[in-house]
Amino acid sequence: MNQETRHATDTHILVQRFDYMRPATLKDAVYALGQHGTHAHILAGGTNLIVDMKLERVAPDVVVDVSGLPELVGIREQAGTIHIGALTPIRALAASALLWEKATALAEAAAAFGSTQISMRGTIGGNVCNGSPASDTVPALLALEAEAVLVGPDGERIAAVGDLLDAPGLTRVRAGEILKELRLPAGGARTASAFVKLSRVRADLSKVSVAVRLVREGDAIQAARIELGSVGATVTRARRTESAVAALHPHTGRAFHERLVEAVRGVGEEIEPIDDVRSTVDYRRRASAALVHDAVLRAWDRFDSDPPKPRIAATAAPPVAAESWQVGADERIQIRLTVNGVPHRLDVGTNELLLNVLRERLHLTGAKYGCGIGECGACTVWLNGEPILGCLVLAVSADGCEVRTIEGLAAIDGTLDPLQTAFIEENAFQCGYCTPGMLMMSKKLLQEIPEPTEDEIRDYLKGNRCRCTGYTSIVRAVQRAAAVPKEVSAE
Repeated sequence: MNQETRHATDTHILVQRFDYMRPATLKDAVYALGQHGTHAHILAGGTNLIVDMKLERVAPDVVVDVSGLPELVGIREQAGTIHIGALTPIRALAASALLWEKATALAEAAAAFGSTQISMRGTIGGNVCNGSPASDTVPALLALEAEAVLVGPDGERIAAVGDLLDAPGLTRVRAGEILKELRLPAGGARTASAFVKLSRVRADLSKVSVAVRLVREGDAIQAARIELGSVGATVTRARRTESAVAALHPHTGRAFHERLVEAVRGVGEEIEPIDDVRSTVDYRRRASAALVHDAVLRAWDRFDSDPPKPRIAATAAPPVAAESWQVGADERIQIRLTVNGVPHRLDVGTNELLLNVLRERLHLTGAKYGCGIGECGACTVWLNGEPILGCLVLAVSADGCEVRTIEGLAAIDGTLDPLQTAFIEENAFQCGYCTPGMLMMSKKLLQEIPEPTEDEIRDYLKGNRCRCTGYTSIVRAVQRAAAVPKEVSAE
């Protein structure tokens, strides 16, 4: 074989070896990063890092797992400022009544974020530090004038989130620093914001996204902040369009709508989009004007309406403070897992994946190998009550957790869960490969939304790919299960 021929990457495993460190405190995490410098990578949700490691884009010598630091999780308001811990899951942002009321664009961005499983595992800090121009939350954070609090060897510093952006995949977070929290002004009666996104399918990166924040003075816009994603090397601010929008008044009637169309027409000249697999330069320029128009109208309408409310409830428990660990690349360590109610102790290496441990060591083969990079949902299991993608979780990081697989969905006596029965009665499967993941996600959906609409079902299952059924029978099955009296449930 020609030496220049690219080798195939097996995304079902992590080939590379690495030291694993799990600090017990933020101070310990900063020290660990300081010891290893650029040779270390931070593991938070893992939805970016594990994918990049599988695809051999990065090869850290040391992985510092900060996912067990409860001090970095939470959303609160204090003295007119909203504080968001860097490890707060994206899903928690979408479920926050505080954000929907006082930072609506950020809540909307979180609600539009990728697949449900990724939003449950991915963190706001990771979304910022990944440096992607297609990030959903970053345009909203910039429009809302958010600041980042970083902790490093030299102490704590505060920087505007926009000042951390450098290039695609690159930020100006300094070596040894950890993002501790994000801070943004709590919106008041004179401010309103909105986020809109255009993508190929629901669980996809955006072709174009727009976040808008308006400040109102009477019937006029006193100031506007407009940020666009996926249209440049970093999130892009449309300053000329901001000025044009703020010059429009009064903001009522047909004439205003016509003037707004003219005001946003030039936004395409303020951006530098590219042609890629998701869209073209021309389409992005045209779509940007339409999305800015819609986002401005949506934000303006919110001045005269009640604040939006979250459609989902936060269910994830904050992480429990983790025991400090350090495991060498060639070492194994014993982890404790409770799987479907049965306790297990297993010796694992640092690069073993939870999915592989479940399938190959515990012989629970219901969760399936699929894409291996978090896009198909076939490997969905529950970790501490939350659906996650087993292919993107290190087994060592799941120590002490409770895992539930499709094998644990039925009752102990073998009685099928009503959801399983509904899938059978509605023929909601053909080849069956995706069915375990569909069932695990649908079970969680019915816990969160006992009587979901068809749109809510399709949105919740947007990260689960099925190439046989076309989803219609799956939607019917979930609706059928929702109609079953809860006392009949196998749980």
